[in-house]
Amino acid sequence: MRSAPAVGWEDGGVPVGEGVTGPGVVVRGRVVTPDEVIEDGVVAVDGAGIHWVGPASQAPEPWLAGPPTADTILPGLVDIHCHGGGGASFPDATSPDEVAAGAAEHLRHGTTSLVGSLVTAAGDVLAQRAALLADAVEAGILAGIHAEGPFLSYERRGAQSPDHLVAGDPALVRRLVEASRGTLVTMTVAPEVPGVVAPPDDVLAALVEGGAVPSIGHTDGSAEQAEAAIARAVALLAGHPRRPTATHLFNGMRPLHHREPGPVAACLAAAARGELVVELVADGTHLADATVRAVFDLVGPDAIALVTDAMAAAGLGDGDYQLGPMRVRVADGVARLVTADGSAGAIAGGVAHLLDVVRCTVAAGVPLVAAVRAASVTPAGVVGLTGRGGLVAGHRADLVVVDGDLRPRRVMREGRWAYDEAASA
Repeated sequence: MRSAPAVGWEDGGVPVGEGVTGPGVVVRGRVVTPDEVIEDGVVAVDGAGIHWVGPASQAPEPWLAGPPTADTILPGLVDIHCHGGGGASFPDATSPDEVAAGAAEHLRHGTTSLVGSLVTAAGDVLAQRAALLADAVEAGILAGIHAEGPFLSYERRGAQSPDHLVAGDPALVRRLVEASRGTLVTMTVAPEVPGVVAPPDDVLAALVEGGAVPSIGHTDGSAEQAEAAIARAVALLAGHPRRPTATHLFNGMRPLHHREPGPVAACLAAAARGELVVELVADGTHLADATVRAVFDLVGPDAIALVTDAMAAAGLGDGDYQLGPMRVRVADGVARLVTADGSAGAIAGGVAHLLDVVRCTVAAGVPLVAAVRAASVTPAGVVGLTGRGGLVAGHRADLVVVDGDLRPRRVMREGRWAYDEAASA
C-alpha cells in the first residue's frame, strides 16, 4: 500500500487525506459480490488488484467521500463465446487492429475478459486466424480462443459453413493448438461426428492434451451419444478444476422431446451433477424467458455461463455483415444468414453485449446475484482465469459501474478506468 497524496488519485480515485495510507481508488455503491448484494458497499482498489470489499459501515472513514450513491458495482464480466463487435469480426480479422476493435467494443460495455471465437473454415484459414488471435491473447486483449467447429453436424450447423464441416481429426486439433501457441481454451464439437469420441486418439483427447476443454454443440446426436461424450470429457479432465461445456444450449441442437431427448437432456443432467457448464445466449432472441428461468432453477448459476455469441454487428445497427464465409443480415436487431435466394435463414449469432444479456436475464426473473455470477465467476472458471470474475479481495481489479437499468457508466480493467460515460459524452 502507498500513502495517499493530499489530492485525489490521478486515475479518478477518492482522496483519503494527507498522510493516511489507503487504496488508489475507492468506489462506493450497491456492490454485487459472488454471493450477495451489499446495498451500501465499498470496493477499494490498489494498483491492478482489489484490496478490500465490504459494507461502507466497515470501511475506514477516510475512504468514504459523501453519501451512498445510486450506482451498482458489478465485477468485470467474462464472455467465453464472442465472434466480434463494433464492425470487427474475429473469424475474418486479418490485422491486430481489427481484433482490438472488436474487443474494445465489448470492453466499453463491461466485458473485461473476452474469449475470441472462430467459426468453421478450412484448416489453413483456422490456423492463420488462431495465430492472429493468439497475438491478441499474448497482448492481453483477449483471454483465449474458442473454435466453433469444424467437427459439427451438417443438420444442426446453423450459421456454420457447410463446405468446411469435416470428420473429427485429432491432427487438425493439434495443429490449431500449435498455431494458437496454447491459447486455445475451448472447442465446440458434435459428439456424433466420427472421430470426435473414438478412444484412445480422438478429438476430445487431443483437446484436453492441448489445454482446451470440449464443448458439445451444433449436434443432432442422441442423448446416449452426448452422455458418452460428457463421460469421456469428464474422465479426461479428472483432476483438473475446469469442466466441459455445452455451446449455447438449445440453439444448434436437436430439440428436447420426451421420447427422443437428444443432447439437451444429457447436458442438463450433467450440469445438475456439476460435471458440465451450459452456455445460455439469454439475449431475448435466442431463448424464451421461461427457458432461461427454468435452466437457472434446474442447475443453478455455478453450472451456467451466460454468453453473447456476438458477431460484428454488436454495438451497431441493422445491415449486412460477414461471419466467416457466410453472409449475415441484421434486421430489427436479429442476425440471420442470407440464403441463396436472398431470404432470411438461421439465426447467425447475437448482437448484444454481455451486460445486455445480464439485463435480459434479470428481466426474465433471475436474481441479480445469480445472473452476474453466471456472467463472471462461472465462465472465468471454465477457461481457467484464476483471480477474475468476482469482486473479491485479491482478484484483478475489473469492475463495472452501472446505473439503475444496468447500463454501463464506468468500466475498470486491471485497476484502470477503460471507459467513463461522462468523459465520452
